[in-house]
Amino acid sequence: MSEEKIYFYYTNDLHSNFEQWPRVAAFLKEKQASRKENKEAYFKMDIGDHVDRSHPITEASHGLANVELLNEADYDIVTLGNNEGITLSHQELYRLYDKADFHVVCSNLFSRDEFTPFWLKRSHTLMTESGIRIGVLGLTAPFNSFYELLDWHVENEFEIIEKYIEELKRETDIIVLLSHLGISVDQEISRRYPDIDVIIGGHTHHLLEEGIVVNQTLITAAGKHCYYVGEVELIWDHEKKKVIFKEAAAISLQESVKDLETEEHLQQLLQQANHYLDQVVASVEKPLEVNWFAETPIIQSLTKVMRRWTNADIAMLNAGVLLDSFSAGAITVGDIHRICPHPINPVLVDLNGDQIVETVRAALSPAFTELKLKGFGFRGEVLGKMIFSGIRVETAFHRNGEVYVKQVYTEDGYPIHPNKVYYVATADTFTFGQLLPEIARSTKKQYFVPEFLRDLLAYAVKQH
Repeated sequence: MSEEKIYFYYTNDLHSNFEQWPRVAAFLKEKQASRKENKEAYFKMDIGDHVDRSHPITEASHGLANVELLNEADYDIVTLGNNEGITLSHQELYRLYDKADFHVVCSNLFSRDEFTPFWLKRSHTLMTESGIRIGVLGLTAPFNSFYELLDWHVENEFEIIEKYIEELKRETDIIVLLSHLGISVDQEISRRYPDIDVIIGGHTHHLLEEGIVVNQTLITAAGKHCYYVGEVELIWDHEKKKVIFKEAAAISLQESVKDLETEEHLQQLLQQANHYLDQVVASVEKPLEVNWFAETPIIQSLTKVMRRWTNADIAMLNAGVLLDSFSAGAITVGDIHRICPHPINPVLVDLNGDQIVETVRAALSPAFTELKLKGFGFRGEVLGKMIFSGIRVETAFHRNGEVYVKQVYTEDGYPIHPNKVYYVATADTFTFGQLLPEIARSTKKQYFVPEFLRDLLAYAVKQH
């Protein structure tokens, strides 16, 4: 037999969407049975962000339940996404894959202390029964402003590829990159390094239903939340000693069958999670109301707690970070998590008075308050009204009914000084993209990790 087929099945950016996971498991079992019957080589891979602490199972297990599920589905190799990398403490990530039955390859993640987890590989070679050697690199997005606070460092992806590509060309037959870097970086890598046969991507949640070829490299990705699973087919010619065919497809699982064993396992994991989530944080006599478009006592308290905790002059937080009201009575860890599930950290930025006024103006606009944001860590419905601590905002109405900012005052009642620099605490969401440009552009940002907003919410609830 001069020609041989090789299959890769992959998932990316599940984000702990466990409703979909039994469908993934059923699909992979079916494909595994088919490949075994035809004596064809196959490998299962995950491209990162399998973990998302917005799900109670992941929150309670610190991601260990995700590893259990990957073990159960018989995965061969995975790389890390930023949700594995920067939403867990250093020790939690250090131990995350201790019980993994699969290989973990992340070529550009390094511990800043002298201890490297035993499971962390720079590259790995998979082997077919016929002896075809598949060299695998894994690369994750370099969010070093977070990683370095957690005592990790992510090297530049191009420097890492330069370091390993020649060795892989010599020692393997096929080179595959598991890339949690995003589509534009994947395309740039393929332009620079045509020796990489396949880039399996993620991070930017792009869906390539048929894959694309850039400069001889096949690029593929399967969207987000595992509504699709990816399949790559290669044909290796043993006589020519090269890949003579490659194609990729992202296969929809939206209406596919579920694996019952996996569903039962998830139920067990949820029961285990509830032991942790049922712990009582505080007890309140009256309900704590939440309203995305109003200043309620609980969002006011959370904003004040954030200001004190970060030692800021001013704090601002959008009311949409709290998803629901707290009922009277016992409030549990699970309630805190359900109402504030986002993997969002507090951040302290330097802004001068003029920049603060501009930020307040932007935050009070309907374009901001009514925005149905997806991403940047936000797991809510709409951003909602911006709540302030440390400043008082005087507004008025234009003739057309639109609100505008007349003046911003300090707590003492003095107008904010246009050139004075203030420390402003807010959600790290606003340091990305162009939601609030003045905050995103600030050159001084201090992120607080591994604490999330919900850790501060627990303090705020206790005050009531």
